Amino acid sequence: MTLSVEPSEVPESLDLAPKLIDSVEASPLPNGANGFHEFVQCHKGQLKTYVPEYLELDKIIVQNADVIQVEQLAHIPINNIHLPIPLLTIGSPETSQTTLLITASIHGVERIGTQALLAWLQSLLQRFRWDSLWRSQFEEEVALVIMPMVNPAGMYLNQRANGNGVDLNRHAPIEAEDPVPFLLGGQRISNRLPWYRGKKAGAVEIEFTVLESVIERFTQPNKPVLALDIHSGFGFRNQLWIPYAFRRQPISDVPLYMALKILWERNYPNHNYLFEPQSTAYLSHGDVWDYFHRKCQMEGKLLMPLTLEMGSWNWIKKRPIQLLSFSGLFHPTVPHRHARVLRQHLGLMDFLLAATRNFEQWKPTGDQWFAMEQVALSMWYQDL
Repeated sequence: MTLSVEPSEVPESLDLAPKLIDSVEASPLPNGANGFHEFVQCHKGQLKTYVPEYLELDKIIVQNADVIQVEQLAHIPINNIHLPIPLLTIGSPETSQTTLLITASIHGVERIGTQALLAWLQSLLQRFRWDSLWRSQFEEEVALVIMPMVNPAGMYLNQRANGNGVDLNRHAPIEAEDPVPFLLGGQRISNRLPWYRGKKAGAVEIEFTVLESVIERFTQPNKPVLALDIHSGFGFRNQLWIPYAFRRQPISDVPLYMALKILWERNYPNHNYLFEPQSTAYLSHGDVWDYFHRKCQMEGKLLMPLTLEMGSWNWIKKRPIQLLSFSGLFHPTVPHRHARVLRQHLGLMDFLLAATRNFEQWKPTGDQWFAMEQVALSMWYQDL
Protein backbone atom coordinates (compact mmCIF):
# COMPACT_ATOMS: atom_id res chain seq x y z
CA MET A 1 0.00 0.00 0.00
CA THR A 2 1.38 3.38 -1.00
CA LEU A 3 0.45 6.43 1.02
CA SER A 4 0.28 9.84 -0.57
CA VAL A 5 0.03 13.39 0.69
CA GLU A 6 -2.03 15.98 -1.12
CA PRO A 7 0.05 19.05 -1.99
CA SER A 8 -2.35 21.23 -0.02
CA GLU A 9 -1.63 19.20 3.13
CA VAL A 10 2.13 19.72 3.05
CA PRO A 11 3.22 22.60 5.32
CA GLU A 12 5.27 25.27 3.62
CA SER A 13 8.05 24.67 6.14
CA LEU A 14 8.51 21.08 4.95
CA ASP A 15 11.31 21.73 2.49
CA LEU A 16 12.32 18.42 0.96
CA ALA A 17 14.71 19.82 -1.62
CA PRO A 18 17.95 19.80 0.40
CA LYS A 19 19.09 16.42 1.74
CA LEU A 20 20.42 16.99 5.23
CA ILE A 21 22.26 13.68 5.20
CA ASP A 22 24.81 15.16 2.81
CA SER A 23 26.46 16.87 5.78
CA VAL A 24 27.36 13.65 7.58
CA GLU A 25 31.12 13.23 7.73
CA ALA A 26 33.03 9.98 7.78
CA SER A 27 33.55 8.51 11.22
CA PRO A 28 37.01 9.48 12.58
CA LEU A 29 37.27 6.44 14.88
CA PRO A 30 37.21 2.67 14.28
CA ASN A 31 33.74 1.44 13.43
CA GLY A 32 31.90 -1.76 14.30
CA ALA A 33 31.74 -3.70 17.54
CA ASN A 34 35.51 -3.75 18.00
CA GLY A 35 35.77 0.00 17.56
CA PHE A 36 32.96 0.60 20.02
CA HIS A 37 34.52 -1.75 22.58
CA GLU A 38 37.90 -0.04 22.13
CA PHE A 39 36.30 3.36 22.78
CA VAL A 40 34.51 2.17 25.93
CA GLN A 41 37.60 0.50 27.38
CA CYS A 42 39.73 3.55 26.64
CA HIS A 43 37.33 5.91 28.47
CA LYS A 44 35.84 3.49 30.97
CA GLY A 45 36.34 5.62 34.08
CA GLN A 46 34.92 8.76 32.54
CA LEU A 47 31.95 6.95 31.00
CA LYS A 48 31.15 5.22 34.30
CA THR A 49 30.76 8.64 35.88
CA TYR A 50 28.87 10.48 33.15
CA VAL A 51 27.28 7.96 30.76
CA PRO A 52 27.32 4.48 32.36
CA GLU A 53 24.83 3.33 29.72
CA TYR A 54 27.79 2.99 27.33
CA LEU A 55 29.27 0.33 29.60
CA GLU A 56 26.00 -1.61 29.73
CA LEU A 57 25.63 -1.39 25.96
CA ASP A 58 29.20 -2.57 25.42
CA LYS A 59 28.59 -5.56 27.67
CA ILE A 60 25.53 -6.53 25.64
CA ILE A 61 27.41 -6.17 22.37
CA VAL A 62 30.42 -8.20 23.52
CA GLN A 63 28.19 -11.03 24.76
CA ASN A 64 26.16 -11.08 21.54
CA ALA A 65 28.67 -10.16 18.87
CA ASP A 66 27.42 -13.00 16.67
CA VAL A 67 23.89 -11.53 16.60
CA ILE A 68 24.22 -7.73 16.72
CA GLN A 69 25.73 -5.60 13.97
CA VAL A 70 27.20 -2.35 15.28
CA GLU A 71 27.95 0.95 13.57
CA GLN A 72 29.12 4.28 14.91
CA LEU A 73 27.28 6.88 12.87
CA ALA A 74 29.02 9.98 14.20
CA HIS A 75 31.13 11.13 17.12
CA ILE A 76 29.94 14.08 19.19
CA PRO A 77 32.69 16.14 20.87
CA ILE A 78 32.06 17.12 24.46
CA ASN A 79 34.84 18.32 26.76
CA ASN A 80 37.82 16.02 26.05
CA ILE A 81 35.89 13.08 24.60
CA HIS A 82 34.12 12.18 21.35
CA LEU A 83 30.95 10.24 22.12
CA PRO A 84 29.73 7.87 19.40
CA ILE A 85 26.12 7.61 18.28
CA PRO A 86 25.78 3.82 18.02
CA LEU A 87 23.43 1.99 15.67
CA LEU A 88 22.55 -1.64 16.38
CA THR A 89 20.83 -3.97 13.94
CA ILE A 90 19.52 -7.51 14.32
CA GLY A 91 18.53 -9.19 11.10
CA SER A 92 18.87 -7.54 7.70
CA PRO A 93 16.96 -4.24 7.41
CA GLU A 94 17.92 -3.92 3.74
CA THR A 95 16.16 -7.17 2.74
CA SER A 96 13.64 -7.88 5.52
CA GLN A 97 9.91 -7.62 4.84
CA THR A 98 9.39 -5.21 7.76
CA THR A 99 11.51 -3.15 10.16
CA LEU A 100 11.06 -1.98 13.75
CA LEU A 101 13.09 1.12 14.66
CA ILE A 102 13.48 2.08 18.33
CA THR A 103 15.23 5.26 19.49
CA ALA A 104 15.92 6.67 22.95
CA SER A 105 17.51 9.65 24.70
CA ILE A 106 16.82 12.21 22.01
CA HIS A 107 16.58 14.29 25.20
CA GLY A 108 19.75 13.50 27.10
CA VAL A 109 18.39 13.81 30.63
CA GLU A 110 15.69 11.22 29.85
CA ARG A 111 18.20 8.39 30.13
CA ILE A 112 15.63 6.02 31.62
CA GLY A 113 14.51 5.54 28.02
CA THR A 114 17.91 4.14 27.07
CA GLN A 115 17.95 1.94 30.15
CA ALA A 116 14.48 0.53 29.42
CA LEU A 117 15.48 -0.12 25.81
CA LEU A 118 18.64 -1.95 26.86
CA ALA A 119 16.66 -4.02 29.37
CA TRP A 120 14.34 -5.12 26.57
CA LEU A 121 17.29 -5.81 24.27
CA GLN A 122 18.81 -8.11 26.89
CA SER A 123 15.52 -9.97 27.20
CA LEU A 124 15.21 -10.31 23.42
CA LEU A 125 18.74 -11.64 23.06
CA GLN A 126 18.31 -14.20 25.84
CA ARG A 127 15.24 -15.55 24.07
CA PHE A 128 17.14 -15.49 20.80
CA ARG A 129 19.44 -18.19 22.24
CA TRP A 130 16.82 -20.80 23.14
CA ASP A 131 13.71 -20.04 21.09
CA SER A 132 14.28 -21.16 17.49
CA LEU A 133 10.94 -19.76 16.30
CA TRP A 134 11.74 -16.39 17.88
CA ARG A 135 15.17 -16.44 16.23
CA SER A 136 13.83 -17.37 12.81
CA GLN A 137 11.74 -14.20 12.48
CA PHE A 138 14.92 -12.20 11.96
CA GLU A 139 15.96 -14.24 8.92
CA GLU A 140 13.53 -12.60 6.49
CA GLU A 141 10.36 -11.36 8.20
CA VAL A 142 11.53 -8.51 10.42
CA ALA A 143 14.66 -6.57 11.25
CA LEU A 144 15.36 -4.57 14.39
CA VAL A 145 17.17 -1.23 14.22
CA ILE A 146 18.10 0.45 17.51
CA MET A 147 19.54 3.88 18.29
CA PRO A 148 19.85 3.78 22.08
CA MET A 149 21.68 7.12 22.43
CA VAL A 150 20.55 9.70 19.90
CA ASN A 151 21.87 12.56 22.06
CA PRO A 152 24.97 11.32 23.90
CA ALA A 153 26.27 14.82 24.69
CA GLY A 154 22.99 15.63 26.42
CA MET A 155 23.34 12.43 28.44
CA TYR A 156 26.92 13.34 29.38
CA LEU A 157 25.84 16.83 30.49
CA ASN A 158 22.62 15.56 32.09
CA GLN A 159 20.55 18.04 30.12
CA ARG A 160 17.62 17.90 27.72
CA ALA A 161 19.34 19.66 24.81
CA ASN A 162 22.44 18.58 22.92
CA GLY A 163 25.90 20.03 23.42
CA ASN A 164 24.93 23.20 21.52
CA GLY A 165 21.88 23.78 23.68
CA VAL A 166 19.45 22.73 20.92
CA ASP A 167 16.37 20.65 21.71
CA LEU A 168 16.57 18.01 18.99
CA ASN A 169 12.83 17.30 19.13
CA ARG A 170 12.07 20.95 18.36
CA HIS A 171 14.70 21.17 15.62
CA ALA A 172 12.93 19.80 12.52
CA PRO A 173 11.95 22.29 9.78
CA ILE A 174 8.21 22.11 10.39
CA GLU A 175 6.02 24.80 11.96
CA ALA A 176 2.89 24.34 14.07
CA GLU A 177 -0.30 25.48 12.38
CA ASP A 178 -1.86 26.79 15.62
CA PRO A 179 -0.46 28.61 18.65
CA VAL A 180 1.86 26.55 20.84
CA PRO A 181 2.53 26.84 24.59
CA PHE A 182 5.10 29.53 25.38
CA LEU A 183 8.62 28.06 25.38
CA LEU A 184 7.32 24.46 25.66
CA GLY A 185 6.22 24.46 22.02
CA GLY A 186 9.70 25.45 20.84
CA GLN A 187 11.47 28.83 20.87
CA ARG A 188 14.30 30.60 19.03
CA ILE A 189 15.02 33.20 21.71
CA SER A 190 18.12 31.67 23.28
CA ASN A 191 19.82 28.35 23.92
CA ARG A 192 19.96 29.39 27.57
CA LEU A 193 16.24 28.73 27.75
CA PRO A 194 14.68 25.26 27.44
CA TRP A 195 13.10 23.97 24.23
CA TYR A 196 15.46 26.01 22.01
CA ARG A 197 14.97 25.11 18.33
CA GLY A 198 18.18 26.57 16.95
CA LYS A 199 18.50 29.56 14.63
CA LYS A 200 16.11 29.73 11.72
CA ALA A 201 17.92 28.63 8.55
CA GLY A 202 20.95 27.93 10.74
CA ALA A 203 23.24 24.92 10.75
CA VAL A 204 21.56 21.55 11.17
CA GLU A 205 22.59 19.69 14.31
CA ILE A 206 24.60 16.55 13.60
CA GLU A 207 22.34 14.36 15.76
CA PHE A 208 19.33 15.35 13.66
CA THR A 209 21.32 14.74 10.48
CA VAL A 210 22.30 11.26 11.67
CA LEU A 211 18.71 10.37 12.59
CA GLU A 212 17.55 11.54 9.18
CA SER A 213 20.19 9.41 7.49
CA VAL A 214 18.90 6.34 9.37
CA ILE A 215 15.30 7.05 8.31
CA GLU A 216 16.43 7.57 4.72
CA ARG A 217 18.44 4.37 4.73
CA PHE A 218 15.94 1.96 6.23
CA THR A 219 12.63 3.12 4.75
CA GLN A 220 11.64 1.79 1.35
CA PRO A 221 8.49 2.00 -0.81
CA ASN A 222 5.86 -0.60 0.11
CA LYS A 223 7.82 -1.75 3.15
CA PRO A 224 6.29 -0.92 6.56
CA VAL A 225 8.56 0.55 9.20
CA LEU A 226 7.20 1.04 12.72
CA ALA A 227 9.16 3.40 14.95
CA LEU A 228 9.08 3.86 18.73
CA ASP A 229 10.78 6.90 20.30
CA ILE A 230 11.12 6.61 24.09
CA HIS A 231 10.81 9.65 26.39
CA SER A 232 10.08 10.49 30.00
CA GLY A 233 9.06 13.64 31.82
CA PHE A 234 5.37 14.23 31.16
CA GLY A 235 2.11 13.17 32.80
CA PHE A 236 0.93 10.77 35.48
CA ARG A 237 0.32 7.92 33.02
CA ASN A 238 2.37 6.16 30.40
CA GLN A 239 1.29 7.57 27.07
CA LEU A 240 1.60 6.30 23.52
CA TRP A 241 1.39 9.29 21.22
CA ILE A 242 0.71 9.18 17.51
CA PRO A 243 1.52 12.15 15.26
CA TYR A 244 0.86 15.00 14.91
CA ALA A 245 2.39 17.59 17.21
CA PHE A 246 2.23 20.41 14.65
CA ARG A 247 -1.52 20.27 13.90
CA ARG A 248 -4.79 19.13 15.46
CA GLN A 249 -6.23 17.62 12.29
CA PRO A 250 -6.09 13.82 11.88
CA ILE A 251 -3.03 12.15 10.46
CA SER A 252 -3.81 10.83 6.97
CA ASP A 253 -3.12 7.21 7.93
CA VAL A 254 -5.04 7.39 11.20
CA PRO A 255 -6.87 4.08 10.36
CA LEU A 256 -3.54 2.27 10.78
CA TYR A 257 -3.07 3.75 14.22
CA MET A 258 -6.59 2.93 15.31
CA ALA A 259 -6.16 -0.66 14.09
CA LEU A 260 -2.91 -0.89 16.06
CA LYS A 261 -4.58 0.54 19.17
CA ILE A 262 -7.40 -2.02 18.96
CA LEU A 263 -4.92 -4.85 18.40
CA TRP A 264 -2.91 -3.71 21.42
CA GLU A 265 -5.93 -3.46 23.69
CA ARG A 266 -7.30 -6.85 22.66
CA ASN A 267 -4.00 -8.51 23.47
CA TYR A 268 -3.22 -6.45 26.60
CA PRO A 269 -6.64 -5.50 28.04
CA ASN A 270 -5.13 -4.55 31.42
CA HIS A 271 -2.50 -2.17 30.08
CA ASN A 272 -1.95 1.25 31.68
CA TYR A 273 -1.09 3.29 28.57
CA LEU A 274 -3.06 6.21 27.18
CA PHE A 275 -3.04 5.78 23.38
CA GLU A 276 -3.94 9.02 21.55
CA PRO A 277 -2.61 11.79 19.25
CA GLN A 278 0.06 14.03 20.74
CA SER A 279 -1.99 17.08 19.78
CA THR A 280 -4.45 16.25 22.57
CA ALA A 281 -1.68 17.12 25.06
CA TYR A 282 -0.04 20.12 23.37
CA LEU A 283 1.22 21.40 20.02
CA SER A 284 4.84 22.10 19.22
CA HIS A 285 7.10 23.27 16.44
CA GLY A 286 9.85 21.15 14.97
CA ASP A 287 8.76 17.64 15.98
CA VAL A 288 11.15 15.23 14.27
CA TRP A 289 8.60 12.45 13.81
CA ASP A 290 6.05 14.80 12.24
CA TYR A 291 8.75 15.78 9.79
CA PHE A 292 9.98 12.27 9.00
CA HIS A 293 6.47 10.84 8.69
CA ARG A 294 5.38 13.46 6.17
CA LYS A 295 8.64 13.28 4.26
CA CYS A 296 8.29 9.51 3.93
CA GLN A 297 4.70 9.93 2.73
CA MET A 298 5.85 12.21 -0.07
CA GLU A 299 8.44 9.62 -1.06
CA GLY A 300 5.87 6.79 -1.11
CA LYS A 301 7.26 5.16 2.04
CA LEU A 302 5.29 3.84 5.02
CA LEU A 303 6.69 5.04 8.34
CA MET A 304 4.50 4.68 11.46
CA PRO A 305 6.08 6.64 14.34
CA LEU A 306 4.94 6.25 17.94
CA THR A 307 6.22 8.13 20.99
CA LEU A 308 6.31 6.48 24.39
CA GLU A 309 6.09 9.15 27.08
CA MET A 310 6.70 7.55 30.47
CA GLY A 311 4.51 9.02 33.21
CA SER A 312 7.34 10.43 35.31
CA TRP A 313 5.09 12.80 37.27
CA ASN A 314 3.79 9.72 39.04
CA TRP A 315 7.30 9.00 40.31
CA ILE A 316 7.51 12.56 41.64
CA LYS A 317 4.07 12.31 43.29
CA LYS A 318 5.25 9.25 45.21
CA ARG A 319 8.58 10.87 46.13
CA PRO A 320 8.40 14.71 45.96
CA ILE A 321 12.02 15.04 47.08
CA GLN A 322 12.96 14.19 43.49
CA LEU A 323 11.98 17.77 42.61
CA LEU A 324 15.23 18.87 44.23
CA SER A 325 17.17 17.17 41.44
CA PHE A 326 16.79 18.09 37.76
CA SER A 327 17.29 14.47 36.70
CA GLY A 328 14.69 13.47 39.28
CA LEU A 329 12.04 15.06 37.05
CA PHE A 330 12.75 12.42 34.41
CA HIS A 331 14.21 9.42 36.20
CA PRO A 332 12.96 7.19 39.07
CA THR A 333 15.48 7.37 41.89
CA VAL A 334 14.16 4.65 44.23
CA PRO A 335 15.75 1.29 43.25
CA HIS A 336 12.56 -0.80 43.32
CA ARG A 337 10.69 1.81 41.26
CA HIS A 338 13.55 1.99 38.78
CA ALA A 339 13.48 -1.81 38.40
CA ARG A 340 9.72 -1.68 37.89
CA VAL A 341 10.08 0.82 35.05
CA LEU A 342 12.71 -1.35 33.35
CA ARG A 343 10.37 -4.34 33.27
CA GLN A 344 7.15 -2.37 32.76
CA HIS A 345 7.62 -1.77 29.04
CA LEU A 346 8.96 -5.18 27.98
CA GLY A 347 5.50 -6.32 26.89
CA LEU A 348 4.96 -3.19 24.80
CA MET A 349 8.17 -3.64 22.85
CA ASP A 350 7.53 -7.36 22.37
CA PHE A 351 4.09 -6.46 21.02
CA LEU A 352 5.45 -3.84 18.62
CA LEU A 353 7.98 -6.33 17.27
CA ALA A 354 5.21 -8.86 16.64
CA ALA A 355 2.90 -6.19 15.17
CA THR A 356 5.65 -5.07 12.81
CA ARG A 357 6.36 -8.63 11.68
CA ASN A 358 2.65 -9.32 11.11
CA PHE A 359 1.74 -5.94 9.64
CA GLU A 360 -0.19 -7.44 6.72
CA GLN A 361 -2.39 -9.42 9.13
CA TRP A 362 -3.87 -6.43 10.96
CA LYS A 363 -3.63 -3.46 8.60
CA PRO A 364 -7.14 -2.33 7.58
CA THR A 365 -8.12 -2.43 3.90
CA GLY A 366 -11.26 -1.60 1.95
CA ASP A 367 -14.28 -1.10 4.21
CA GLN A 368 -12.12 -1.77 7.28
CA TRP A 369 -10.03 1.29 6.45
CA PHE A 370 -13.15 3.46 6.38
CA ALA A 371 -14.47 1.90 9.59
CA MET A 372 -11.18 2.48 11.46
CA GLU A 373 -11.13 6.06 10.22
CA GLN A 374 -14.64 6.71 11.55
CA VAL A 375 -13.77 5.21 14.94
CA ALA A 376 -10.63 7.36 15.16
CA LEU A 377 -12.49 10.53 14.20
CA SER A 378 -15.19 9.94 16.81
CA MET A 379 -12.71 9.01 19.56
CA TRP A 380 -9.84 11.45 18.99
CA TYR A 381 -11.08 14.33 16.85
CA GLN A 382 -14.74 14.85 17.75
CA ASP A 383 -14.09 18.43 18.97
CA LEU A 384 -12.67 19.60 15.63
